[in-house]
Amino acid sequence: MSGADLKTWLSETFGHAPQAIERYERALTHGSQGRANYERLEFLGDRILGLVIAEWLYERFGSEPEGALSRRLNVLVAGTTCAEVARDIGVAPHLRLGKQARDDGAAQSDNVLGDVMEALLGALYLEAGLQPVRDFVRRAWGDRIDSQTRAPQHPKSALQEWAAAHNRRPPEYSILDRSGPHHAPRFTVRVAIGTFAEATAEGTSKQEAETAAAKALLKDLEDKGTAKRR
Repeated sequence: MSGADLKTWLSETFGHAPQAIERYERALTHGSQGRANYERLEFLGDRILGLVIAEWLYERFGSEPEGALSRRLNVLVAGTTCAEVARDIGVAPHLRLGKQARDDGAAQSDNVLGDVMEALLGALYLEAGLQPVRDFVRRAWGDRIDSQTRAPQHPKSALQEWAAAHNRRPPEYSILDRSGPHHAPRFTVRVAIGTFAEATAEGTSKQEAETAAAKALLKDLEDKGTAKRR
């Protein structure tokens, strides 16, 4: 893809005509290219995104306590959410990947897309300041914050509370398997409440797999509880 095409996409996507295209090219460059990549920009963009979302939540939900705001924040800045936004705006065709990484499916990896999304925000911030980042985030994340009718509870916290309320042992998590290349790993995790119940799930990170396992076990416990009440 030509530099002109990239400039056009960046201008249309972020509402800002890029002045230093090299910084955005770096934000789109994966480590498999063997050159300066997105990692430093991703570090910065992660913090900028957290600030913008935190500011937004503080304004939007003026009566909520810190705990509820934190639960909302955690969902909105999660890597999977960033990857969803990256897909929405069409990041994949602009990624700069090594051949092996591309063959391994890195262009569709939540880890890669999420990191690149944050790197692009870092690049935009360095060039244009906070306001263009704020404007973009409020557009791109708008539907997601609107859908949060109440502060979501993290599945791991909900499972912990369920176990305590039912006088069961705390949930224990264990990694059963790690597979895939470095840039697109797959983790298989099991969560168990003693010998009472367990569930297994996969994810692109240990945290994602643990969350998916907790969610699966909660659903299983809920289904069993519903069946008993019938």
